[in-house]
Amino acid sequence: MNVHWLRLYARLMGAHVRSILEYTGDFWIMMAGTAVMQVVNVVFLSAIFAKVPAINGWSFWAVVAMFGMVAVAEGVGSLFFEGMWSLAWLINQADIDYMLVRPYPVVLQVSSVQIGPHGLTNIVSGGLMVGFAVAHVDVDWTVGRIALAVVVLLSAIAIKVAINLATNAASFWMQSPSPLFAMAVHQAGDLARFPLSVYPWALKAALGFALPFAFVSFFPVAYLLGHGQAWVGLLTPLVAIYSLFVAGWIFSRGLRRYESAGN
Repeated sequence: MNVHWLRLYARLMGAHVRSILEYTGDFWIMMAGTAVMQVVNVVFLSAIFAKVPAINGWSFWAVVAMFGMVAVAEGVGSLFFEGMWSLAWLINQADIDYMLVRPYPVVLQVSSVQIGPHGLTNIVSGGLMVGFAVAHVDVDWTVGRIALAVVVLLSAIAIKVAINLATNAASFWMQSPSPLFAMAVHQAGDLARFPLSVYPWALKAALGFALPFAFVSFFPVAYLLGHGQAWVGLLTPLVAIYSLFVAGWIFSRGLRRYESAGN
């Protein structure tokens, strides 16, 4: 990717941050609300594990790590790529017209339309969840294992971003001002907060292959904690490459069939 594009993207993000910080009260209320939601998630898990010692062989801290991975992935998507959720509205209002004539990739223009400041809280709280989970599990950390863990975790985040892009790109065909399809898929992704092994085979296939949410949380955590079929987590980078390729292909196909509203 062109370095100039990355610098421009960073400047656009910085402009959004400065505009949000003009209203510091709203900013901190949003941060506090997001943090409370993550605390509620941990309390909810604590209530469940107070009654059962494990969920299908997965401990409290393993499930906390899965919740944390989902939070981190969603946080990165909100903080840096929130504009993807505006794609349906941009198409409906023909604002894509302006983007097509600018010397800057349309996908980056769309992604930088908005910023989700609450994503920062999700990243921090999710990172703390994963960190505490790792600290409570006996894993022999070597330099090679740490490096692989970082690659796997970054790949998991890339998969979530790719799913967001692909599902929002469906708006090129649906022509609705709201990303209803993407929102429905996003809600289905909440199932990835729990171990994949607790679901029937149909859901396992859907979350593991059709929409690889399992590679956002379950398989990376399995590798990170050395639990279950940990080796599958090493496939996460390959799944990330595949997901980004498919998402880019869907977006480019949708962009080719885009018809202006005639403004």
